[in-house]
Parts: sequence; C-alpha cells; structure tokens
Amino acid sequence: MKTLEQAYQTFNYEQLVQEQLVGNPQSINAYEECCGRYVGQNKVALIWEGKQGESARWTFDQLAEASAQLAHYFQSIGITTGDCIAGLLPRTPELLITILATWRIGAIYQPLFTAFESKAIEHRIETAGTRLIVTNSEQRTKINEIENTEILTIHAQGKVSKDADFWTEIAKYSSHFSAEMLSFEDDFLMMFTSGTTGLAKSVPVPLKAVLAFKEYMRHAVDLREEDSFWNLADPGWAYGLYYGIAGPLALGHSIIMDERAFSVDNAVQVIKKYKVSNLTGSPTAFRMFFGFKEQFDQAIQSHLRVVSSAGEPLTPEVIHWFKHDLEVNIYDQYGQTELGMVIGNHHALEHPIKVGSAGFANPGHRFAVLDQHHQEVESGGIGTLAIDFAQSPLTWFKGYGGNNRKSFVGDYYLTGDTVRLNEFGGVDFIGRADDVITTSGYRVGPFDVESTLLECTEVLESAVIGKPDPERTELVKAFVVLKPHYEGNEALGLKLQEYVRSRLSKHSYPREIEFVQSLPKTSSGKIQRNLLKQQEVELMQKLQKVS
Repeated sequence: MKTLEQAYQTFNYEQLVQEQLVGNPQSINAYEECCGRYVGQNKVALIWEGKQGESARWTFDQLAEASAQLAHYFQSIGITTGDCIAGLLPRTPELLITILATWRIGAIYQPLFTAFESKAIEHRIETAGTRLIVTNSEQRTKINEIENTEILTIHAQGKVSKDADFWTEIAKYSSHFSAEMLSFEDDFLMMFTSGTTGLAKSVPVPLKAVLAFKEYMRHAVDLREEDSFWNLADPGWAYGLYYGIAGPLALGHSIIMDERAFSVDNAVQVIKKYKVSNLTGSPTAFRMFFGFKEQFDQAIQSHLRVVSSAGEPLTPEVIHWFKHDLEVNIYDQYGQTELGMVIGNHHALEHPIKVGSAGFANPGHRFAVLDQHHQEVESGGIGTLAIDFAQSPLTWFKGYGGNNRKSFVGDYYLTGDTVRLNEFGGVDFIGRADDVITTSGYRVGPFDVESTLLECTEVLESAVIGKPDPERTELVKAFVVLKPHYEGNEALGLKLQEYVRSRLSKHSYPREIEFVQSLPKTSSGKIQRNLLKQQEVELMQKLQKVS
C-alpha cells in the first residue's frame, strides 16, 4: 500500500488535469463524467430499493437515454446553460435522471432535501433564481406558493394536476442529446449551507470539484472496482450528492439508493442483500447501528471491508465495536459543504491512525491550525482549523453566492472548527468554535464529554453544552438519550457524572444531566447544540425576571 507521504510527493495537479481531459482537451461536462463515458459498457449505474418493496437496476445506457429525453424537455421550455434546476425528490431513479439531464444541458443542479418545509424551500429557490423544480405528488404541496418557477411533477397513480407529468413529457422526445461542454470554472451544483445560525447561504460548486470528488473516493474511501458500495447519506445534502452520486459515478461505479426512510432494520437488509463491502455515512447512523449491534452478525462481517464516516467525529466505542466485533476499520473523515472532503484517515493510504483524530490532509490539500492572531501553531497547539488555498490545488470554493469570501483571511479559509494539531501532524477535533465550553478558566471540548458518556451501557446519544453560570462563566451540562428499557433518574445521573469525572477530569464532568427523548438535529443528522444552549439561556432569563 502506498503511504500518505508518497501520495503527497507524487501528487501532480497539472498531470491530473491532463488525465481528466483526455479526449476532451478544452472542456468538461458532469453528465459525460458521471454517465456518458460509460455508455456501451453494459455496466450497472444504479441499484434502487423502493419503499413498497420493489427494486430495479439501471445501466449507464438506460440512464443516458432517459436523461437525453428529459434534457430535450428542459430545452423545450426555454431552460438553457447556466440556469438552475431543483430536484425535490426522494431517492428514486427519477432523481438521478433529473440530475444527469440538468448537467447534460449545462445547467446547475440544486438539491432540495425532502424533509424541508415550504419556508426553507422558498428561501433556496428565491436565492438561486431557480427556473424549474422537479418533484412528485407527495412533495408538491410544499411549493404551492412559489411563483415564476416551472414545475414538473411525477404524478401518483390517479392524481390529477395542472403540472406537466414527468414520464408523459419525456416520452415525447429523442433518446439522443449532445452534452453542452463547459470549463472547470463553470458551476454544476448549487448547494446551501445548513443555516443553523442564520439563513442558509448559497455555495455554487464548479466542475473543477469533480477532480477532488474522485480523488477522495480513491484515497480516503478506497473505492475499488469490485466493491459493492453504499453511501447512507441523502443526496439532498453535500456528502450524499458529492460522494453518493457524483464521486462514485465519475469512477464508473454503481451506487445504491434506498427510497425508504432510514432505519437500522432497512440498512441491515440492504447491506446483506447486496453484500456491501464499502460503506460510508454519518456518525448518527453508525451510533444507531451500535445501539442495535446484535443485528450485525457474521454474514455482514464476511463481506464488509471498509467504513468511512463524515459529518461529526466518531465516538470511540463505535470505532472499537467495528474494529473488534466486525473486524472492520471505520475511519473519521472531515469536510464541509464549501470544501468537500479535505481531511481524513485514508483507507487506501498508509499513515498513523489515532482514535478520535480527523486525520491528515487529502492529497491536493493542505491544512493549518491558526491561533487568535491567525498564525500557525506548533504541534500540540489548539486553534481554528484552516485550509491553505494557496497550497491546495484541488480546492474550489469561490465564496458564498460565488464571491462572498468573508470566511477567508488571506489565502486561509477558516472552517470555524476548533482543533488540536496532534503529535503525528494530524488534527484532533475539539468542537465548533461556538461549542467549546469555558468553565472556571478551563476549555472543555463537548465531544470528549459526549464520547465518554457514550461509553456507558445506558446511553444511546448525548449532547453537551456550556450553560451560562455567574461563578464559572459556564458549567458543563449534558442532555442524554437513554437506550430502551433504561429509566432516567437521580441515581443514574450521579453514576454517569462519576464515570465522566473518573475518565476525564474534575472540571470536565457534566454538573447537570438532563434526560431527554431526543436531541435536536439538522436534517443531515448533526446535533444542534446551539439550540440546546439557546434553550438554556432563555430559561435562565425567564427565571431572572420572575425573581
């Protein structure tokens, strides 16, 4: 196996570009990269599991024909290169056809997560100036108030609507369509940040990102031709779209889409049915797996080869379970909507592995840890994680809205995450800058406390915040979701406090524990600690008024 250091030394951006543009010396098109170049090879592109128990396989050739027909329809209603087309659809073949047809005409695809309600959708549509929304009967009511945007609907059987019908319309057109060739700087995706502290900001993604997507799939995910690959993330979000659709398809690899709502039962069924060997997803999903680990038997162990996690740091007990019970390495990897995946523990490259570490920069990227004066810290130092764009040729973020670079200081992009530069030269995640707790002069990372709580048999999930406190500035408070059959009471709270105190330190243990039924999360599964903290601040203000 090649070492990470060797990958750094041999990385050549100019050579990578030339290899990418073979047969296409001046231009690129995302449809051609993710479908067109594999037509005629009789390769499966999509494996689909429907919510009614049905399943289907689509080849690259079949997707090419359907996307050509849809591309003709797009053109017939006046949509052209550079326009924005949104998909408000579940994980179905029609979603993938819509994405490929959008790229085929040189338009920009905009994902709309199906859990969004009307306000979130309207903001994104207005901000992007979206020309067309492709949806289905189930989602259609969410966009009733949207004006000046065309609607194409996949009609449910027996449903009557004034909208054009997806399959009726594309049946009118030819299955041949020449893709519109573009440059590396032209956009092909219109993403939005999660907007947990304000309105979501637009993040246009240029075609240059395809290079970075493929390199991540090769080095960090170690996607091999013989793999059965499944990305658990929804393509309404960056990780699911970048690395569940664009990345694997650009390597000519098949993808799996399960239309059903995520559950451990459904996931286990798919993993077994398709003998998944290479699995990627979020820590939320893997924590749920761990909570029902009895379902992961030797049959899964026999074919599962590697697992990759992104979104938040993995907790140690999940890592140990995969390693010791399933004999599989699950590795942390780090990225953002604005960056794609830029740091990770690489399955395909040899380097030191430290439990709890986000890992090392992906080839083609360089990170730095900056102090409050934006100077790079030395080993052991804590600061803000930054990406050095001047020495990261695979980076592509142009700024929010395409030109707002407020997250930059010079050539450094500031991620907003607090990390430690560890002894191996990698980074250990501490928390979002706003999440780090200051208590009695000490800085406490919520992740450390959460991970320790999750070592306790009774705990399914936990979230830790700094609760405002006049004496300590903040005190550590934990919100805990228990596993079934366990009851939250004072005795259990004391037991959990003592365990954390014995494992971490006297200043790190949660002085308050609140047992809850669930934790607030973004639609992509990240815990919203800011909402929990806001809740505590508002409660304290009410109590002060009363007193």
